[in-house]
Amino acid sequence: MSNQKRIQEIKQELASVPTLPGVYLWKDKNGQVIYVGKAKQLRARMKQYVMGQDERAKIPMMLEQIDSFEYIVVENEHESLVLEKNLIRQYAPFFNADFKDDKSYPFIALTKGDVFPAIKYTREKHVEGTRYFGPYTDSRAARELVDIARKVVPLCAARCAEWRRLKRKLDSGSLDAFLSEEGTRPCFDAHVGLGPGACCGWVTPEEYAKNVSRIERFLAGNRREFIDELEQEMRAAASELDFERAGRVKQRIDTINALSDRQHAVSSRNLDADVIGIEREETIAGVHVFMIREGRIINGNEFVLDRGRDVPDEDLLHNFLLRYYDATESIPHEVIVETELEDAPAMEEWLTRKLASPHGAKVRFTVPRRGEKAELLAMARKNAGHTLNRYKVRTNYEDKRINDALLQLESALALDAPPMRIECFDISTIHGSYTVASMVVFTGGRPDKNQYRRFKIKTPLDEANDFLSMQEVLGRRYAPERMADERFGKKPDLLILDGGKPQLSAAMEQLASMGITDIPMAGLAKRDEELFVPWQETGPVVLPSGSASLYLVKHVRDESHRFAITFHRELRGKGMTKSILDDVVGLGPVRKKALLKAMGGFRKLREASLDDIKASRAVPDEVAEEVFAVLTQYNERASRPLDGGGATFEGNSAFSDDSTFEDRAASESDIRVEALREE
Repeated sequence: MSNQKRIQEIKQELASVPTLPGVYLWKDKNGQVIYVGKAKQLRARMKQYVMGQDERAKIPMMLEQIDSFEYIVVENEHESLVLEKNLIRQYAPFFNADFKDDKSYPFIALTKGDVFPAIKYTREKHVEGTRYFGPYTDSRAARELVDIARKVVPLCAARCAEWRRLKRKLDSGSLDAFLSEEGTRPCFDAHVGLGPGACCGWVTPEEYAKNVSRIERFLAGNRREFIDELEQEMRAAASELDFERAGRVKQRIDTINALSDRQHAVSSRNLDADVIGIEREETIAGVHVFMIREGRIINGNEFVLDRGRDVPDEDLLHNFLLRYYDATESIPHEVIVETELEDAPAMEEWLTRKLASPHGAKVRFTVPRRGEKAELLAMARKNAGHTLNRYKVRTNYEDKRINDALLQLESALALDAPPMRIECFDISTIHGSYTVASMVVFTGGRPDKNQYRRFKIKTPLDEANDFLSMQEVLGRRYAPERMADERFGKKPDLLILDGGKPQLSAAMEQLASMGITDIPMAGLAKRDEELFVPWQETGPVVLPSGSASLYLVKHVRDESHRFAITFHRELRGKGMTKSILDDVVGLGPVRKKALLKAMGGFRKLREASLDDIKASRAVPDEVAEEVFAVLTQYNERASRPLDGGGATFEGNSAFSDDSTFEDRAASESDIRVEALREE
């Protein structure tokens, strides 16, 4: 059964899907879940996929694989969000964005299920009865924070052998029996002040619970209140003349202050927020999360996602938020993002429940456009770019992608070998004026800027004609003398033309007239990124969305467009600043300025006689005669009807009739500018 026939059947099956909130699962022929989504109205949302109403780039590729679906009805949008999160975690669907590195990230954990909870650095899956702080993408920073936390608040470490022995005793016996034991030796950490001595009965479970509560506040970033509490304890110890205990508390306060000095103060307000910056490429994205607590950045986490510009910004952000906040218990009061979320209310409700603030605080999403928060978002986005670059260097991502792209192009375009040399041409013009062409070269999948060339189009044009311009530049580029010129390099393995099928036809006609039939060609249509090739009459070649080959083709096209329009603007800029007087022999910038000033502007200079120009004494007589001759010729050409019509040609008469079109067009514009200056 063809896929199109199956899609038609699915359209009919969707009529039985209810118009209720829920979660839907698209499956392939093997029953594998390939995408999980949620909807306020299941039937309407699922129909958008098969009716062609969903314009996301990944949808055509996904529809080729869809064979069946399931759906689960829920009571409200919040429940659908939670269910979507759980199903994505369970099935890890291919078309849902996920972390590029499929690894477990480190956390700091408190074993809250124990009588004497311990702190540990871990990568374990979340265990019931344990509270996790993180994730931390910098494992060294996470380990260091564990050590700092124990200096601030004495707490048992899960790696301590005496704590593990204590845990076994408590699991197998009773707390009272343990507390009645005598002669248990303290561990090393208890001797040096890192541990409270739970292993030898120095602390009661009630006193130990206070330490656990303190360290939870410390790891959550709520430190000002915590420092106030320690300062009160230090003063109380000093008033009781217990200077040794007061000194230990003072050391803990100093440790917290030293840590704060290392953290960046980013807000004068008591800001409690996560700032999420995203930087995308075609197939991957970097994410940087600033955790800001009490106006300071206490941590920065970075991630790489396996989706980029091939999915909409909202989808990418939505999937990241589900994955990230499902893993962490450090929930802020505010999440600062760069994209509006359609399901923001449901997401806020979910995070508010996770926050479980005793004061009733709620989580809100913010999309700032200016001010302090917008600057924080820009900083996070910049760091996300660095995250992406580090990942690419670490994994040789560019080399792998380029190799994949060349092999995919070889297969998709039926080439004899991977296109190691790709040439691409583009035309840039404005109503036929200043028409130029660019030739960019990619060698081994990378820009080879030493091989870039640019051309001024010499064909006279009354209006823009990209096809004639392309034929001219191809005729010049692939002429025998150019092909023999080492500066132009060897024959390309693939020729790409920006403009789709019409441009391809013009190029084929030009090369055929030159007897060249062995250069593979493809015309790239801008609208849908389709490649038209000579050997396929049924339609264009469509490269898979998000594929390395599509990324390379678009990169080549964008580079040729950039190079062409840069040259076009350069010529146009020069033309807009050139004057007809620049062609007068002996009339430099200083004399030209003096002459225009003496004559009262360009218009009066045009109307002046030779005697008037000489009488101004601004230039020597021989230069005045040359100026008068050029202006006379210009006035004659300016008043001459163009093609028998009523319009006049405002061209530069200093050029002869066999001058090139570009030169005449440039001068026309220059004279108009000169007149505007004078006005």
